[in-house]
Amino acid sequence: MNYPSISVVMPVYNVEKFVSAAIESVLAQTVEDFELIIVDDGGTDKSIEICASYDDPRIRIVAQSNRGLAGARNTGILEARSEYIAFLDSDDSWHPEKLALHKIHLDNNPQVGVSYSGSRFMDNDGTLLRQMQRPKLARVSAKDIILRNPVGNGSTPVIRKTALRQIAFFNRDEPDRICFFDETFRQSEDIELWIRMALTNGFKFEGIDGLLTNYRIGSGGLSSNIAAQYESWNRVIAKTKQNAPEFVEQIENEARAYQLRYLARRAVQMGDGAFALSLLKDSVNKSSSPLLKEPIKSVLTFLAATTARYLPSNIVVKLAHSWTGGKVLA
Repeated sequence: MNYPSISVVMPVYNVEKFVSAAIESVLAQTVEDFELIIVDDGGTDKSIEICASYDDPRIRIVAQSNRGLAGARNTGILEARSEYIAFLDSDDSWHPEKLALHKIHLDNNPQVGVSYSGSRFMDNDGTLLRQMQRPKLARVSAKDIILRNPVGNGSTPVIRKTALRQIAFFNRDEPDRICFFDETFRQSEDIELWIRMALTNGFKFEGIDGLLTNYRIGSGGLSSNIAAQYESWNRVIAKTKQNAPEFVEQIENEARAYQLRYLARRAVQMGDGAFALSLLKDSVNKSSSPLLKEPIKSVLTFLAATTARYLPSNIVVKLAHSWTGGKVLA
């Protein structure tokens, strides 16, 4: 049997507006011997009808009851036939050469377990923004991952299956089912896995040059979502502390400061300047490291939060659109 070079795992749940662009970005890859495993996570819209309309033998649709993103990825990993597994969220898309470049990287660097790259941001309409993620690419440690998550988002990594096998575990509620991502997390499941991999196996995290993922950031939202995201991140820290208490104790305050600054930027994106300023205050109280190590980014976050807090919303929207080149505020 001929196995594909790369297995692409794409969870799908109520994304009918975006899923075609995601699929077409996979079909446009310069590497042609891939399989695209679409995991139907029990959505209620027309997403899966759209997926099923593509007549390509490389596409497989696997259905399950809703388990969330972590559970859908676990199902996709178990279905994957390739030694290399790429993840693509169904509202994101890829540069045509992404899989080819990661395959070259992994083929020539057997010590690398997780290969990733930078990303461009795009808005809900698919307009590419001026902002981007340019992560640290080399000499990546567990500390780098917990502080700054260089992998960046769930649509950037291509992972060696042997690295995933080393951190696999049996599901607590379904003892016969193998898991990789922790399904008790509905947010932060990716950073939990990256930290666990960095602390427990010998494979390296290493990035390659290029902005190869288009990562969608939605406009608007609720501040309660940020609180839920912080609560989930706190669960990651608590779980990691159980397994590596000395590691977490050394960097917890610094890591918390970076996370609070990140959430402040999310609050600005939602137009909640007051909440953003409160988060920035908490960040500085935990550690001055983000301000000292990344002063420009920290100051720009403060200025954006202040603008969102004190200027009329219509002016804030115009300034945000001018700065980003797209629609990032509702």
